[in-house]
Amino acid sequence: MTSTPSGIPGTADDSAELLPIASGARTRAALRTLIRPDRGRALLGLGVLVGATAVGLLVQPLLGRIVDIVADGRPADALTLPVVLLLGVAVVQGVTTTLGLTQVARLGETVLARLREQFVERALQLPADRLERAGAGDLTARVTGDIARVAEAVRSALPEMARSVLAIVLTLGAMALLDVRFLLAALLAVPVQALTARWYVRRAVTVYADQRVANGAQQQQLLETIGGAVTVRGHRLEEQHTEKSARRSRKAVELTMRSVHLVLGFYARLHIAEYIGLAAVLVTGFFLVRDGSVSIGTATAAALYFHSLFGPVNAALVLLDDAQSAAAGLARLVGVTDIEESAVQLPHQRTEAGAAVTVDAVSHAYGPGRTVLHEVSLTLRAGEHVALVGTSGAGKSTLARLVAGVQQPTGGTVSVAQSAPGPAGPSVVLVTQEVHVFTGTLAEDLRLARPDATDADLRTALATVHALEWAEALPEGLATVVGEGGHRLDPARAQQLALARLVLADPPVAVLDEATAEAGSAGARTLERSAEAALAGRTALVVAHRLTQAVAADRIVVLEAGRVVESGTHDELRTADGPYATLWRAWSGSRSASRTR
Repeated sequence: MTSTPSGIPGTADDSAELLPIASGARTRAALRTLIRPDRGRALLGLGVLVGATAVGLLVQPLLGRIVDIVADGRPADALTLPVVLLLGVAVVQGVTTTLGLTQVARLGETVLARLREQFVERALQLPADRLERAGAGDLTARVTGDIARVAEAVRSALPEMARSVLAIVLTLGAMALLDVRFLLAALLAVPVQALTARWYVRRAVTVYADQRVANGAQQQQLLETIGGAVTVRGHRLEEQHTEKSARRSRKAVELTMRSVHLVLGFYARLHIAEYIGLAAVLVTGFFLVRDGSVSIGTATAAALYFHSLFGPVNAALVLLDDAQSAAAGLARLVGVTDIEESAVQLPHQRTEAGAAVTVDAVSHAYGPGRTVLHEVSLTLRAGEHVALVGTSGAGKSTLARLVAGVQQPTGGTVSVAQSAPGPAGPSVVLVTQEVHVFTGTLAEDLRLARPDATDADLRTALATVHALEWAEALPEGLATVVGEGGHRLDPARAQQLALARLVLADPPVAVLDEATAEAGSAGARTLERSAEAALAGRTALVVAHRLTQAVAADRIVVLEAGRVVESGTHDELRTADGPYATLWRAWSGSRSASRTR
């Protein structure tokens, strides 16, 4: 169904596993599927454009008629009818062309919106480790450059291509009606045009596909350099990263220049075809007029018909440039939407009786030699709250993400009980310390978790996590715009907003990955109370940032170097005097020291 592009030297790291690119056949099939719901609009637009083009073809015979009237020396009033008809043709063609292009444009925008929705939906479901292997630059290039290129083609190239193809077909038919010998003369240009198109397409497909990959690699390098600027400076790697960025930029520029030279050669060949065709039609007209087979006006109409083909033929062939570029972008978008469903969903398998989550011999690695979990087994009973503790790098966050289904294990299985999901549908919801406040009203932000929630539901969720008071104190209450450009929420309130969304989603299983870490010491207890309230009645796995969360848990699991080394209650583990007891003493001592300062 899909194929993965081969690496291009100088554009991507050898270790990068780029997201798939759909084959040509699969891209065409996907396009047909996208258009199918709007077949009626497509047929309507096509029919109106056919009518508009057919009306426009009356211009040349009318001009030819005027030439014959003048050549025959007829009175000036004989020109009145053809001139009036020319005006009528112009009005009718203008109106029908506008209607037809409007229908085609609407069709294109509808299909584009449908493609965007499918792409975003699948991209959001991709496992985090799959995105990490591909690199952020690959996905960023697709969601920006590729969608922009496809959008540009839909808004300009698609309507123009439809009109140009219709004009070419109907004009050639009109020339045949004048005299089939005019058509045969005009067709002398076709071999040159066909060879030009073939020459161009064979080169353009590769050039534009490589250009997309190079642009993705360039963006990836820039993201890595800018995002890790502090580390780059700290290790004195400025020159190395500058050279990498320059090398990838040179590759992108090189491919861009190849495409420019390709287009220049394309235009040069088209001009040769125009000269051959027009010369053939004029010579044919000369002999036919001399033999009395056609009038001067008819020969003039034939020449005008062929001349009128310059625009549509060149437009259609030139639009191959946009079409090839858009096709390359579309293949990259379809490649993401076609990623196997099993690759983006957490497998919900049968768990043992009474268990909400079963982790069975799970291992996980972010790449060769980067194993972070080693055959971890863990069972969460229904309604049980389990705290994960351990030193930094022990694998706590990775295990939390595996349970939540954000990533998939490289070994073993994660099974979630087939219990009824909450109103919003998910059986597991993950809340991390890196929460995002979406742009819009506070109510809209909350309804992302449950679109059908009433204002009363929103207030209940906010009250549950102890956030209703400050929410109602905002300038416009639930209607206050938050997020980028709106009312700023501090980290603790943003975290409470995320916990309120958890309450609205109402999943049977919740995973909190240091979800209270953003609160300072003053707000820590309030945020912990919010988390406790949000988790009430649910099975919960909590990556504990503060050991007070572990004390309140039903059970504590201690991870060390990707392995479970202890499991039990707070009192049991303190008594055992193992790794947890060591962590507790260190944490308790640091708190005591901070109080005495």
